Amino acid sequence: MRKRPLIALAAGTLVAGAATFAYASLIERNMFTLRRVDVPVLAPDAEPLRILHLSDLHMMPGQRRKQDWVAALGGTDPDLVVVTGDNMADPESVPGVVRALQPFLGLPGAFVFGSNDYRGPVWGNPLRYVLPEREYVQGVELPYEALRQAFTDAGWADLNNARTVLKAGGRSVELVGVDDPHVDRDDYPSVAGPASAGADLHIGVTHTPASWVLDAMAADGFTLLLAGHTHGGQVCVPGYGALTTNCDLPTSMAKGLHRWPGSDSWLHVSAGLGTHPTAPIRFACRPEATVLTLIPR
Repeated sequence: MRKRPLIALAAGTLVAGAATFAYASLIERNMFTLRRVDVPVLAPDAEPLRILHLSDLHMMPGQRRKQDWVAALGGTDPDLVVVTGDNMADPESVPGVVRALQPFLGLPGAFVFGSNDYRGPVWGNPLRYVLPEREYVQGVELPYEALRQAFTDAGWADLNNARTVLKAGGRSVELVGVDDPHVDRDDYPSVAGPASAGADLHIGVTHTPASWVLDAMAADGFTLLLAGHTHGGQVCVPGYGALTTNCDLPTSMAKGLHRWPGSDSWLHVSAGLGTHPTAPIRFACRPEATVLTLIPR
């Protein structure tokens, strides 16, 4: 007689698990969300400035719904667009990325690349992401130079181990960025140095929010730091949050706006808009883009 309750419990667990997976893979990963966040980094009496922060599109060919949703964000009327990498997931992804970002390519913009702009996905067990130490395996080479050309032809600043000053919203904005620390492409020492006193705003940009990069940017006086990579944890526990960030960032900072410890800088980590093709699910962590409205301190 005891077997029946156990069988019922096992069946119920399987049904619940299947329903959760179906929700995470078919529904929530397509529930694109626009978040709005105020960041107090401007001088007193300064007019607000809007930054559209986009990250981790992981675009696959044919993902028209995602492309249309991103393109519609042109209605947010940003002063500056910053893209923090992992745009592609397939060798044929460049046209889809350009289509999604087309409404913004005439605006002031800047970008860095992530590891999945250089190499495509490798199929494997998605549970490996929760392991603290794991070998990083790279797949087929992606057409990153074609994507770089599309962005720079539009006038966007390439911040992969680079530094520049541009005009946005009537302000002088100094930006510094690194190539992806996740695959050891970062070289902050080559662009390091105190933030310019002549700029109205100072922004540091990286795909992976690696602590050694963020510490250096904050120490140089960059008061707003932008990153992606974490997917916000991608699969989160309701009431607890992310289980991993896939880097040395604490899970409590897996997404959203935070004070960077030991500094006057703010860090915004985007949970991103896509998923790695080998793990096409999101749970308790909707795909997102963010409008950061910079306001006086």
